[in-house]
Amino acid sequence: MEPKTLRPSDKALDLKGNLYYRESLQAWNTIRFRKELINKFPELKEKRASFSYRIIFYQDYAKLEKAVREMKSEDKPLPILLFLVKEPEADSY
Repeated sequence: MEPKTLRPSDKALDLKGNLYYRESLQAWNTIRFRKELINKFPELKEKRASFSYRIIFYQDYAKLEKAVREMKSEDKPLPILLFLVKEPEADSY
């Protein structure tokens, strides 16, 4: 059976969350989804289901725009935009 890309319900969602550091990998590699995102994708609550992810990273806007046009013509779900943000250092006193 081919994997099914989840489609969100409803309107746009703009969330901010944290990445978590994993000592064993020495990397910031864990993302915990906020409740608001889980509510948009109720399938994620299925305990016995198996989920994966797919990341596509385009190096320039032209390639991204072409990919979006292709997704639109094939009626694929809208992608989730994920921005990696380095937060400013906290002041230490």
